[in-house]
Amino acid sequence: MLKIGLTGGIASGKSAVGEMFVKLGAHLIQSDLVARDLMQIGDEVYSEVVRQFGQGILNSDGTINRTRLAEAAFGTAGNATTRVKELNAIVHPAVIEAALILESGAADRFDHLIVVTCHPEQRIIRYARRHGISEEAARAEVTRRMAAQIPDEQKIQAADFVIDNSGSLEATERQVQRVFTALRPQPSA
Repeated sequence: MLKIGLTGGIASGKSAVGEMFVKLGAHLIQSDLVARDLMQIGDEVYSEVVRQFGQGILNSDGTINRTRLAEAAFGTAGNATTRVKELNAIVHPAVIEAALILESGAADRFDHLIVVTCHPEQRIIRYARRHGISEEAARAEVTRRMAAQIPDEQKIQAADFVIDNSGSLEATERQVQRVFTALRPQPSA
């Protein structure tokens, strides 16, 4: 079985592209969900994240507040210091976050790497819609997170396949179909 890494920057459309591959017959492991499961109260990853990032990342019920953890890991608008590598070192031995395959040094765990891209303004609009926030707030958050990630240009250089998710869903689906076809084993002659 081929192991394919699907990565891309924030709000590039990785989840949508992943679901398109599923419709074609691929199996999808959504590492975001796995990571959330690993950060449940009492789990080893939870304990280490709280030890490294402090009680300030917790909700009143003891669960990890993902917004506060993101602020601690990616820094705040006025503080460019990031601790993403530190968070990756805790989480990535257990799970590979799709957005951070290259940042975590895990690309060699996959047979092929697919990078999903889109125009920067689309990221902002998508992020704003997904989180129900203003485009101004989304721009600040997307900019902050992208600053802690490898730029798309470098990701593209490392990729075996690139899917440009800037156009219509139909255009993206056609690209996914081409990649899926290229990855399928060819019958022996």
